[in-house]
Amino acid sequence: MADINNPSDTGGHLIAASKVNGTSVYNRAGEKLGSVYDVMINKSSGKSEYAIMSFGGFLGIGDKYHPLPWQSLTYDERQGGYVVDIDRSRLEGAPAYSTTDQDNWNDPAYGRRVDDYYGPSTL
Repeated sequence: MADINNPSDTGGHLIAASKVNGTSVYNRAGEKLGSVYDVMINKSSGKSEYAIMSFGGFLGIGDKYHPLPWQSLTYDERQGGYVVDIDRSRLEGAPAYSTTDQDNWNDPAYGRRVDDYYGPSTL
């Protein structure tokens, strides 16, 4: 049951954005790939478009951030995280950025490049 004193705990099919950050991301084989670092939300529609997954590095050093189309994630209650149908080698070649890179989201072509990389099978 949801805690009425904690509005981010819905206890149902909804989750507060603040609870998504830090959630583990696994591949279909159950291998942990990383965790959700942030969520990109469409300002007009209010819909989540991308989960930014932190991948690689050690203790936050050297992490790469991989935008994943939101539709490619499926929540798995047993694992307590999201599952994607992407193997580690495909993820390593995916569009990514580091904390030292410029903000790619100001360029609409960046989102198209991410979508093109993952293709319609994940959308």
